[in-house]
Amino acid sequence: MVEPLMALATGFGLGLSPWASGTVGSLLGLPLAWWLLGRTRRVQVAVTLALLLAAVPVCHLVEQELGGKDDGRIVLDEIVAFPVAVLGQAAARQPWALASAFVVYRVVDATKPPPVSLAEAVPGGAGIVLDDVIAAAMTWLVMAGGLILWRRRQASS
Repeated sequence: MVEPLMALATGFGLGLSPWASGTVGSLLGLPLAWWLLGRTRRVQVAVTLALLLAAVPVCHLVEQELGGKDDGRIVLDEIVAFPVAVLGQAAARQPWALASAFVVYRVVDATKPPPVSLAEAVPGGAGIVLDDVIAAAMTWLVMAGGLILWRRRQASS
């Protein structure tokens, strides 16, 4: 039972990357977010919420198996949280917008400004997932603001 969970939690091995495992593992969040953006907002929210809730026990069990708090090899949290960064923002289906969201998300997740850093204090799988959800929510705010400015600029051109 542990092996399939380990495969999921490590992003099918991407989280084992010796360089920037969180970023490498997060790459699987890109096609997931792109696919979700083609669905209704209700489906986007429902699927994202289901994935986040399912990730909590998986991350918790694998964290216990690996023996370290929020082990860097666990990237399922980054994968399933990334879609939150573009949730409901149809314009983010454009490659440049999705790539921008990814960069912002990775910077926020890596630098862990408050409240992201505060969420890490939550124990177990909930804390593993929560800090990434908060980083993605902060990214959503940046993206929403950026897309508003971009639309205004397009309209005035």
